[in-house]
Amino acid sequence: MGGLLLLSGLAGCSPLRLLQPGQRLLSRVKVEGLDKADPERLQALTQQKPNSTFPLPKLAIYQLGRKFYNPEKLQRKLEEDRTHYTQLIQAAGTDSVKVGKLLTKRDRHVRRHQLALDKGNAIMRLGEAPVIYDSALTRASVGQMETFLKSKGFFRSGVSATDIVPTKLFSPFRIFTLRSPFHTEPRRVTVVYRVQENEPFHYSQLDYDIQDTAVARRVLLSLPQSLLHVGDQYDEETIGNERGRIEDLLKNQGFYDFRSQYITLEADTSFAPTTVRLRTIVSKPTRGEHHRLYTVRRVNFLTDAGLVRFGQQRDTLVRNGVNYLAYQHKFSTRTLDNKLAVRPGEPYSLQNTQLTQRQLSNLDMFRFSTVTYRRVRGEEAPTDSTSGLLDATINASPAKKYQETVEFGGTVVAQQVGPFGNVRLKVRNVFGGAEVLEFGVRAGIEGQFSAVGQVDGVPKSVLTTQLGGNVNLVLPQFLVPWRPNRFLSQYNPRTRFNATYTYVNRPEYSRTNAEGTFDYIWQRTPYHQYVLTPIDISIIRTATIDTAFSNYLQRLLINQGSPLYRSFDNLYVPSFNATSLYNSNDFNETRDAKYLRLFAEVGGITRGLFQKEPLTNYRDEPKANRLKIYDFAKFTVDYRRYHKLTSDSYFVYRLSGGAATALSTTRIVTKDNREGGNVISDATSSLIPYDKYLFAGGSSSVRAWKPRRLGTGSYTQYKLNRDGSRRLDEKTGQPIRDYDLEQPGELILEGNVEYRFPVYSFIKGAIFTDFGNVWSIRNDPRPGAQFQFNQFYKQFAVGSGIGFRFDFTFLILRLDVATKVYDPTAPGNKWAIRKISLNENQTAFNLGIGYPF
Repeated sequence: MGGLLLLSGLAGCSPLRLLQPGQRLLSRVKVEGLDKADPERLQALTQQKPNSTFPLPKLAIYQLGRKFYNPEKLQRKLEEDRTHYTQLIQAAGTDSVKVGKLLTKRDRHVRRHQLALDKGNAIMRLGEAPVIYDSALTRASVGQMETFLKSKGFFRSGVSATDIVPTKLFSPFRIFTLRSPFHTEPRRVTVVYRVQENEPFHYSQLDYDIQDTAVARRVLLSLPQSLLHVGDQYDEETIGNERGRIEDLLKNQGFYDFRSQYITLEADTSFAPTTVRLRTIVSKPTRGEHHRLYTVRRVNFLTDAGLVRFGQQRDTLVRNGVNYLAYQHKFSTRTLDNKLAVRPGEPYSLQNTQLTQRQLSNLDMFRFSTVTYRRVRGEEAPTDSTSGLLDATINASPAKKYQETVEFGGTVVAQQVGPFGNVRLKVRNVFGGAEVLEFGVRAGIEGQFSAVGQVDGVPKSVLTTQLGGNVNLVLPQFLVPWRPNRFLSQYNPRTRFNATYTYVNRPEYSRTNAEGTFDYIWQRTPYHQYVLTPIDISIIRTATIDTAFSNYLQRLLINQGSPLYRSFDNLYVPSFNATSLYNSNDFNETRDAKYLRLFAEVGGITRGLFQKEPLTNYRDEPKANRLKIYDFAKFTVDYRRYHKLTSDSYFVYRLSGGAATALSTTRIVTKDNREGGNVISDATSSLIPYDKYLFAGGSSSVRAWKPRRLGTGSYTQYKLNRDGSRRLDEKTGQPIRDYDLEQPGELILEGNVEYRFPVYSFIKGAIFTDFGNVWSIRNDPRPGAQFQFNQFYKQFAVGSGIGFRFDFTFLILRLDVATKVYDPTAPGNKWAIRKISLNENQTAFNLGIGYPF
């Protein structure tokens, strides 16, 4: 009965109560009759759109807020605040500081009340006011659609609009009030725009009328790059882009004064039906018969722009014809010269100007840098009316030499709260060649899930101590045995040396990791970056390991073939790798963009020079274990697509995959200790360093699973007793599943689909579905763990959920709540959605910074 009353109330809560007499609510907008025209572009031209119902019923939310809205009370409160603060300001007298603070408070209160008066309370602003139908806006929409169609070559098109009243509706909740769900509503309007396209016009001939022969020669030579072609459909947007292409072409070849206003295009449709003859006309300059071709005469580079010292002249150094001016030269002129694309004696080029600014900005040495030009006039100017000279001045203001960053905060990870602190120091131009040296020290206490869950009294989430430091040196060129060509500078080449040390102390073990890398970095375009790492060396040592924990890892290795035990080996990992990263998005992911990351790594291929088999492992004395080297190869790919649906809503999907495998087998003999130890095992296996395995699950993967806990394949993991048998539930007598053991894999396939939308102000929402899994490639004793072509598609785990993102522009905080829909590792029925709950093994809460992808 309660449910029936609730549904009856919902059925009777109509937004039409918000309308004034004579007003009608816009219910639907349809565009019909389209064949070749872009329906999305035409739909966007409609001046009125119905209230949004997905993913939030905005009009219903507005109605809810309206119940608590009292404009008279708000107006009264506004006047009271104004009077109150006016009295306080008068009482403050001549105290300017106090008056300033009171004015700020008054303005803040007034703005808040005025916002509530103008746009409603917070709940109303979360929703949408009813869209009142306006026939004048419909007529304006018709005009805009007709203009758009003609701009796309539909010269004989027409658009008409019809407002249909009453509107037919289907309201299922009406059946609970004993009424038919089908009904008509006379106060709702459906607007139908009917488009008659007719045949579009195409280019039958492209002509050029350019009186300046120097300009004509360059334009005609560039025709293979033209955006206009005979047979293409007439399109004013493409015509505008072609004007821009010709302008850029000429500006990059010395025509400093040229503007797109000199370019006009005339369309003639009188020759044959549905055809256009297009003529491109480049007119003469307002003065003279020819457009001037400018050459750069002199380049002056001020490396301390903005600094003034009265009575002192800047010192000048000359390199390759460029004058470098500074009161005190602090930057290597060779380094700066490699970044300059503007050179004396060369024709003016807009492209080289922009390239110079971008390369100087990439150095991270200057607060700003500008390139300006001055025409040479008077006696020094050429007498020829077709040519001119320019003096270029580059002004660069140095950034601070030292930049410190201190961060303190706390984390909530694995149900544990822990503080952390980071201190970073950046030193610019440390050796005078525009180098960047960075130091970092970090310390923190952070919660983490135990790699194997709760074992012998060790809780499955523990506080860990992490200490670390890093040193990073970036050189603004490739460090190679030969002198690099200036041509490479346009790709922003850099050489990076990096050294990192990390110490981790947990109740189960303590471990150190020292890593050093040598990288070459360059950019093909502003969106595409390459990283080549010919040297990547890691040394991982396990200083201590708890006996009970070690025994449990041994049981996992023996009974289930888990490679987790190998993660606590003492390892020497030499490798080389390469990365290609294309990303056309920005930091806040607000563009219609693409992302593609390719990564390949090969390691340990020279291990035969350093170690001989069999390798010996001492179970009870991890410090005594020698460094082991495993050879391996790894490849991953990550593709993301960001579709911008509206100004602030997006449809995003991600597809990712990868594989990691050993290149040869390794024989390891395990003993209990060094002094006459007993042989525990003697095995030959295909091993890779544990950190090189692939993992699924977590806040940027399949979010319904804990980090690194998804998989392997359809194999079900159970908790084990000391004797290796499965642990049974005392109540049901059934084996207890182990959700806490990390699941490394050699093959990974996963994907995500997400719809992002605005909720209120800086709060964004998301609805998502994730899928994926990891598998082993080689023969695996665990049933269902090995990748099989006829089975893998049945073994994808699926999770869905909702998310909230708090966008502070400079920082994005994220909360995603995901529940398991399909669990391939579940025994019996694998549709986990049937057991939906907030239990941590069914639903995961993911906190993070930034978007998940």
